[in-house]
Amino acid sequence: MESSLAYSVAEACARSGIGRTAIYDMINSGKLIARKRGRRTLILADDLRRCLELLPPIKTKIERMPPAHARIGLKGGNND
Repeated sequence: MESSLAYSVAEACARSGIGRTAIYDMINSGKLIARKRGRRTLILADDLRRCLELLPPIKTKIERMPPAHARIGLKGGNND
């Protein structure tokens, strides 16, 4: 199966799992480059991929959780 060089906004939404409003917000903010061909808005596949790759990764609970000794109020983590 050959992948497309460019997507319509609806196709970009379907391919990325991002909603139409969010796609237009990213275009308007300059985070996603879109091109016009007549009345049609096109998004290059490479531009969509680049935009998705620049989204911040989620933080896991482990990354957000302070160390165990800080949670229980111990200094340095020793119970001596």
